[in-house]
Amino acid sequence: MYVLGIESSCDETAVAVYHASRGLIAHTLYSQVATHAEYGGVVPELASRDHIRKLVPLIKTVLNDAKLQAGEIGGIAYTAGPGLMGSLLVGAATARSLAWSWKIPAVAVHHMEGHLLAPMLEDNPPPFPFIALLISGGHTMLIEVRAIGKYHLLGESLDDAAGEAFDKTAKMLGLDYPGGPKLAEFASGGSNRFKFPRPMTDRPGLDFSFSGLKTFTMNALHATDQSAKDKADIAFAFQQAMAETLSIKCKRALRQTGMETLVVAGGVSANREIRRQLQQMATKENAEIYFPRPEFCTDNGAMIAYAGCQRLLAGQSQNLEIFARPRWPMNHLAGL
Repeated sequence: MYVLGIESSCDETAVAVYHASRGLIAHTLYSQVATHAEYGGVVPELASRDHIRKLVPLIKTVLNDAKLQAGEIGGIAYTAGPGLMGSLLVGAATARSLAWSWKIPAVAVHHMEGHLLAPMLEDNPPPFPFIALLISGGHTMLIEVRAIGKYHLLGESLDDAAGEAFDKTAKMLGLDYPGGPKLAEFASGGSNRFKFPRPMTDRPGLDFSFSGLKTFTMNALHATDQSAKDKADIAFAFQQAMAETLSIKCKRALRQTGMETLVVAGGVSANREIRRQLQQMATKENAEIYFPRPEFCTDNGAMIAYAGCQRLLAGQSQNLEIFARPRWPMNHLAGL
């Protein structure tokens, strides 16, 4: 069965085709970074309008790349949440309309489940069960994963998500949008001059908090001349603190659950220093660690097509309603 996957939860319009036995067939993506750059962040109305303009042409492109006709598609998977309501509705309405006209089932996919399952697209996918660290612009979560749909939340951010903290810190340093990758690049020229706190690592539990780290960064910046070297050293210290905090929490989760496998996914998982520290920790803990390839760390259609394919194969689908939830807890998902 060929499954068409549609992702439109925020500022990327992405489409993919996945086959149940052949794997990923084709995928394409349009990023709205240039559209939102002048505003320093995502403008929801502009995002949804851009999805309207780009989605149908991208669907035609990916079908052409896959050398498929509409009649060969057996199901459609679309991101139904969480995300920006207007953006979600564009993808949901398009998916449901195509499914109705092509007389095939459609299934709503949880955006973070898509990220969690992105490493399954690799040649060497992780075995169940495992611990998943999901780090993105909107979420930071540690989840015990027993199987697809069997998720137990171990900890999450009590305030800013990791990606959000990266972006806001980058803005403090005068870096352009999107801030996370720019801060990582800037930090590569910094040195180990400042020592930033590792928030919530001195107490038990697996929750995160990054708002205090942001404040500490701002105070450190104001105590300097704010030269390029000062900013690079502060970016370095911030990134080190973030990476070590995530590493400490993951180590704690592995030990508490007795798991030996860690999956790290979401946009922030593309950060090289975070990968390095998590890999180092996993090696010391005799644990296996899995990351998606960088192009599947950020929002993409391939992860939605894969997750949707698994649910369609299990007989799950939505009725004719246009289903979209800007807030959607993962523990509300059904198992397979």
